[in-house]
Amino acid sequence: MPEPPKKSFGLVRQLGLFDAIMVMVGIVIGSGIFVTTGIMAKTLPSAGWILLAWGVGGLLTMAGALTYAELGAALPEAGGQYVYLREAYGPMAGFLFGWILFLVYMTGGIAGLALAFAEYFGYFFPALSIQNTLISTHFHGFGLELPITLSAGQLIGVGVIVLLSVVNFLGVVFGKTVQNLLTVLKIGILLVIISFGFTLGKGHGFAFQLRGGTSLEGSSLLMGFGVALVAVIWAYDGWNNVNFVAGEIKNPRRNLPLALILGTLLVTVLYILINIIYFYALPFGETVGVVRIAEKATSALFGTSTGALISAAVMVSVFGSLNGSILTGPRVYYAMARDGLFFRKGERIHPRFHTPGFAIAIQALWASFLTLIGTFEQIFTFAMFMAILFWIAAAAAVFTLRKTRPDLPRPYKTWGYPVVPLVFILASSGILLNTLIERPVEALAGIGLTLAGIPVYFFWRNRNRKPE
Repeated sequence: MPEPPKKSFGLVRQLGLFDAIMVMVGIVIGSGIFVTTGIMAKTLPSAGWILLAWGVGGLLTMAGALTYAELGAALPEAGGQYVYLREAYGPMAGFLFGWILFLVYMTGGIAGLALAFAEYFGYFFPALSIQNTLISTHFHGFGLELPITLSAGQLIGVGVIVLLSVVNFLGVVFGKTVQNLLTVLKIGILLVIISFGFTLGKGHGFAFQLRGGTSLEGSSLLMGFGVALVAVIWAYDGWNNVNFVAGEIKNPRRNLPLALILGTLLVTVLYILINIIYFYALPFGETVGVVRIAEKATSALFGTSTGALISAAVMVSVFGSLNGSILTGPRVYYAMARDGLFFRKGERIHPRFHTPGFAIAIQALWASFLTLIGTFEQIFTFAMFMAILFWIAAAAAVFTLRKTRPDLPRPYKTWGYPVVPLVFILASSGILLNTLIERPVEALAGIGLTLAGIPVYFFWRNRNRKPE
C-alpha cells in the first residue's frame, strides 16, 4: 500500500495593514535620525539646506515606494525584490541580489544595529559596553599578524541577535507583536520630543532659509548636498524590506502598496519635524559636527541633561529596527532556496510556527559572526553601493515587466508612471555616480564582491538541479 503524501507547510498570511506599516516604519527609523543631522551640517551651509535634503530624501523614497508598490501588488510573493529581479532579468540577477543581501547587506546591517544597541546599552551598564575589552590578542599565521579583540558589548550584540531570532522563529505573531509595540513606542517618543519641544521647550526660534554663514557656492554646494543626501538615504534605508514578507501579508495587492506609501509618508513627516526641533533648539553653528545632536538639542530645550532619556530612546528605536530586519531577511533566503539557489533546508517551513526556521538560524549565525569580528563596516559600505544599483534595477523592472508580462495582474499601477519611476532611477543613478567619484575603491569593491557571486550561482544551480 503506497504511503500517503507528506503534508506540506507554507507561510501563512498573518500580517494586516497596520502590521505591514509598523514593519516598514520600524525598520527605517533606527539610530540615523538621532545622529545624522550634525554630520550633514559639516557639508551644508544652513538649516534650510539640511531640511531640503531630508525633504528630497523623503520624495526620492516615496518615488521608490510608489514604484515598488506596483511590483509588490503584481508579484505578492515571499522574497520581494529577489522575485522582481528574477522575473524581469532571470534567476542570476535575483541570486546576485540575494547573495549580497545575505553576505553583507542584511546581515551586516543586523550586526551594525546590534553593536549600536550595545553602544547605548553600555551607557547604563558600563561593564557591558563595547569599550570594555575582554580579550585582546594577535593571530599569527600565513605570514600575517592580525589583531583579535572581543568586548562585552559584542557579546551583548550577539545575545540580542539570538534573542530576536528565537522570537521570530516562534512565529510571525510573536515577531509582529514585538515589532508593533516597539514601533508605536518609538513613534510616541519622537512625537513627545516634537510636541513638548514646541510647547514647553526654550527654543531660539527657527526660520527656513537657504542662505547661511559659510561660503559654499556653486559646485561646492552641489557636492556638499550630494554628500548630505547620501547620509539621508542611509537614514531612509530599509523602506523596501516590507516587500520581503509579501507572502505573509493579508490581501497584499491592496495592503502592500498602502503600507509602502503610508509608511514612507509617516517617516518623512517625522524626520522633517524632528529636524525642525533640532534647529529650533540650537543655532546652526552649534550643530556642526555634533554626532549626538538629539541629546544636545533636548538638553537645550528643557534645560537639563537628557543623556539617559535619549540613550533609552535610541535603544528602543534600534531594537525595533533590528527585530524588523531579522523578521524580513530570511524570506529572501527562503525564496532562493525554493529556486534551488541556496541551502535546500532554507525552504523548510516549521510545521507549527510557519516560519522559515533554517533561514532565520543561518542569518543569525552569520550576523553574529560579523558582530564578533567587528570589521564588517567597510564591507557594508561596498554593499550599500550595490544596494542602490539593485534599487535602480528593480525600479526598471516596472518597465521591463510591463513589456514582457503585459498579462500580469496589476491591481495597483505606479502613480505618475513613467515619470515617477524615471525620477527614482535618475536620482539614484546620480547618488551612485557621486559615490563612484568620491569613493571609487569602495564602489569597485562592491562590484567585485557582487561578481564573485557568479560562480556561486552556478555552483548552487548545478548542485540543486532537479531531475527532468
